[in-house]
Amino acid sequence: MNVEMLQVADAVAREKSVDRELVLEAMEQALKTAARRTYPGLNVEAEIDRTTGEIRLFHVRCVVEEVEDPENELTLEQGMALREDAEQGTEFRTTLAPIELGRIAAQTAKQVINQKIREAERERVIAEYEPRVGELITGIVKRVERGNVYVDLGRGEAVMYREDLLPRETFRQGDRVRAYLREVRNQPKGPVVFISRSDAGMVLRLFEQEVPEIEDGTVTIQAIARDPGSRSKIAVISTDPSVDPVGACVGMRGSRVQAVVNELHGEKIDIIEWTDDPATFVVNALAPAEIERVMVDEATNTIEAAVSEENLAIAIGRRGQNVRLASDLTGWHIELMSTGEEKERRHEEVAKARTVFQEGLDVDEGFATVLVDEGFYSLEELAYCAAEDIAAIEGLDAEVAQELQKRARNVLLDQALKQGSEEADSSVSLLDLPGMTREIAEQLAAREMTTVEALADAAGDEIEDIDGLSREEADALIIAAREACGWFD
Repeated sequence: MNVEMLQVADAVAREKSVDRELVLEAMEQALKTAARRTYPGLNVEAEIDRTTGEIRLFHVRCVVEEVEDPENELTLEQGMALREDAEQGTEFRTTLAPIELGRIAAQTAKQVINQKIREAERERVIAEYEPRVGELITGIVKRVERGNVYVDLGRGEAVMYREDLLPRETFRQGDRVRAYLREVRNQPKGPVVFISRSDAGMVLRLFEQEVPEIEDGTVTIQAIARDPGSRSKIAVISTDPSVDPVGACVGMRGSRVQAVVNELHGEKIDIIEWTDDPATFVVNALAPAEIERVMVDEATNTIEAAVSEENLAIAIGRRGQNVRLASDLTGWHIELMSTGEEKERRHEEVAKARTVFQEGLDVDEGFATVLVDEGFYSLEELAYCAAEDIAAIEGLDAEVAQELQKRARNVLLDQALKQGSEEADSSVSLLDLPGMTREIAEQLAAREMTTVEALADAAGDEIEDIDGLSREEADALIIAAREACGWFD
């Protein structure tokens, strides 16, 4: 029986891929649980000899300062009577007679052992696969249920949900599958390993395997955008000027990229050279379409790209795929238009800017056209650019530049004050307050104080740093604003 105990432990350890010592510890815990039925109330410990398999039971009593459990605790005097060097914390182990495992006790022991082994298996799966998240992993299809594929990894099981498969991709039991280890999640029923063939990381790892320059760090994949099963775009850069990153990924006669395409069942892959210039990067990302012109708007993170009529469909791609992937790859919102639409929009913008300058700055059409031709399209751009940029225009000087900026700022201030008064439903303007100047009002508007009410709510130290305004004058303006708002009525 004793030898059989060790043989059972060895068999379970091999079958469950857990440590033999852990199985023996589980058996000891099970024996301890079963012994409590035979020796109720006693603190029982079980021990299995690792060499002979002999089972021993002990009643363990501990020396404590104050005895609360007489069966399992001893006073210091009682302990010293048993052993002269006894002290608090000393344990005494008394051998107990072996127990007979009845049906219920055996069932309980089995449950304890199974529970311990399940916990060990859970810890083993997490310890083995969690550090490998982000790697490619190979397994054998174990079963397919409702479109989800369960894969035997050898020392664990993984699941690949339907959305993690490539479109129109099917697997049968026994098929070998290579996938991207996406996540290891510890759930109440046990750890679950999630793998995917549709994740962008799958493309990254496949190229790392096929391209030595990527593995050694000479070429780096900066970004990936993927429409699984259809098309992927990857942006690559080389740290060595003598190495062409795109050519390294393509390989001789396309051998490297073709190996990746074959693994992904014909998914098209566009390899693009990465650059930190957003306009150039977007032009590269929209390949194979040829881009005529681009305009970058950093404020809205938008790039407008104009293409010829014959290239527009190519730039958009089937169901918008090309422009969508290019947008995902570059991180910019891309707006496509034909060159004809771009010209029409440009004419509208020029006409609108010319009208704004004529009405706001009180200049003639020719002068407004000169400003637009120099790249100014709004009063804001004109009012807050460097005066030297305006003075550099042929025919203008510093004095004219200052006057144009003054007029532009006055118009913007009047617009801000009007809007603020309308939103606050107030008939009193900031400029109506005693001691208020346009220069001070302009600086208040820059701090989003465009109404008398907003100024009334301010404190003196919030506006005392305004140019041309002392602390006493700041307090006086706030008091005037509060009076205008009827605070003291």
